[in-house]
Order: sequence, then C-alpha cells, then structure tokens
Amino acid sequence: MQVFKKNFIVLFALAFLLGASFVSSVVAKTNDAVKVSLNFEKNVYGYEESVPVNVSITNQSKAGVKILRWLTPFDGVKEDLFVVTLDGKPVEYIGAHYKRAAPTEKDYITIRPGETFEATVDLAGYYDLSKTGFYQVNYEVEAANIFSYQNNLLDQTEELRSSVAQAYIEAHEAAPILDMPDAVSGSTTFTGCSTSRQSSLVTARNNASTYALNSFNYLNAGTRGARYTTWFGTYTSSRYSTVRSHFSNIRSAMDTASVRFNCTCTDSAYAYVYPTQPYTIYLCNAFWSAPSTGTDSKAGTLVHEMSHFNVVAGTDDWAYGQTAAKNLARSNPARAVDNADSHEYFAENTPAQQ
Repeated sequence: MQVFKKNFIVLFALAFLLGASFVSSVVAKTNDAVKVSLNFEKNVYGYEESVPVNVSITNQSKAGVKILRWLTPFDGVKEDLFVVTLDGKPVEYIGAHYKRAAPTEKDYITIRPGETFEATVDLAGYYDLSKTGFYQVNYEVEAANIFSYQNNLLDQTEELRSSVAQAYIEAHEAAPILDMPDAVSGSTTFTGCSTSRQSSLVTARNNASTYALNSFNYLNAGTRGARYTTWFGTYTSSRYSTVRSHFSNIRSAMDTASVRFNCTCTDSAYAYVYPTQPYTIYLCNAFWSAPSTGTDSKAGTLVHEMSHFNVVAGTDDWAYGQTAAKNLARSNPARAVDNADSHEYFAENTPAQQ
C-alpha cells in the first residue's frame, strides 16, 4: 500500500509538471539588456539525487554589460541567489554568508554583446530540501551596484530575476545543524592557523567582545542618537527592540560560545560562515590586512560574522560598505536591521557618534 501510494504521488507529480514549461526568463528591472533564464533538468528528483538547476545570463544588447561577480553562480554559489519555496513557504538557505568590501571594478564580470554565461547549481547543497513536495525556484538577487561599482544612486537597488521553475523533489537529508548548548566554555580553537594568526584572532575576539558590550549598553539604555539612525534608520520601537536583541545575543556568543576559527580560506573576502553551523568562522585574505579596530576591522568582522548565525541574529547581506549601509538605513530600515554590515558599523562606530 505504501509503495502504491508513493508511486501514485510521483505519477501525479509527473502529470502536473509535463504540461509546464521549465525554461523561465525575465528581463531584469534595472537593465533591459540582461535576460536571466532558469530551468530544471527534469521533472522529479529522488531523495538520493542531486537537484541541478541551470542558470544562464544573456546580454541581449550591442554593448558589454558588467555584473557583480558574487551575485552570479559563475565562480560557485557564495550568496543566497535563489528564492526557493515549498507550498508557498520559503525554504532556508544553508550556504555561506561572506563579509566583503564594497565592490570595485575587479569584482565585475563582463558579458559581451550576444554572449551567454551559464552555470549549473545543485540546490541540495545550498537549500534545505528536507521535505517532499513541489518546489518553486527563481533566481532573484537584489542589491546596490549590481551593474556598476560607480553607481552612486544607492537608494535605488538593482536586481536580477527570473520567473519561476518548479519540480517535485523527494525529501533530502537535512543539513547538519551544529548548535551549541546553552552554557558553553567560551573556548577558542583553531584550524590551519599559524601561531601569529592565533594570537591575532584572540585579540580580535576580545576587541569584538568590547564592541558588542558597548553596543548592547547603548541600546539597553534606550539611546536614539545619530549612531542608531545612521546605521538602522528611522526609529520604531519594534526595529529598535530587534537590534537590541541582536546585540544581546552577539555579546553573549562572543563572550561565552565555543568559537572555532578556520584559517584555510584563500578567497579575497574578509570571512564567511554557514548560518546553521555556529560558531565556526572562516577567515579569508582581506581579514589579515584589516586593522585591529575601526572601520572594516578584524574585531568588526567578527561582529559581522557572529550576527549571521541563525541562533544569534540570522542577518543577511543586503549592502556592503559604509556608503551602501548608510543609504540602506535611509531607504529601507527594515533591511538595515537585517544587514550584517550595518551591525558591524554600528559596533565599530567610526567616526564616533552618540
């Protein structure tokens, strides 16, 4: 009976999907030259199969188009690039969250006139597919400066978007969640870190702890000065309460969690984490040349990364760099409250504001 039921469900899925088109595309809102297409390779995926989705980005114009590299899958998936839903409910992204500097020219790829860039992404490696059902997927990234690092109109975000493709996917094994107990030793351990880097990281954690405490004290006192509004925008009690809760958790984790530092990353970014795997922080090339404190510092980077963990604040990366973060606070305070760099810059408080 169970086998019959399972086969019936799969047959129903096939019947539902055979009439659907699996190639979807739509012109991006802010650049009519760019077309994003998305398609699954088949209709139904078993529980042990990879779930490849094909992405292509085509330049339909007669001039070259520059696109921010890390918002494409062409060097691997290094950000949350897709909106994945099951029965209308969002599916959790389990890939890495990076801290990066504001983009410069070298961070862009150029797609020539008529050229198409293509990549295949295994969704099972980046999204929680632990339930069986019909999944809807579309490519959707939104940020300032997707098409030009010289664009100063940062109040208006740009986006790349495809329409929806769908497939029936049997439950895949859930990604491990390496949660920590409520009371931990606060130890610091290292992987692939030289003695000098270990020393630098211990100092950075101590400085980050000071930043987190100072930030929490500011918020716990109910202060509503320029320091808050610069990074989180217009005051509302609910948003303020959210930020205060975030820094309470950041402070607690920075002081008491068992933090694992991994120094094996060779990416040009500062650092990254997997939000479902506290409290392992991967340090990359830019981290080692950053100042100890101040803007985009080692200590601030640790605050940024700690805020990404779901058990801490679950922040995302809506804007990178001080200019973009300030504009985000003005244009979209709700996203500023969810932006990791906004938390970092509030904590670093450079130049100092009350």
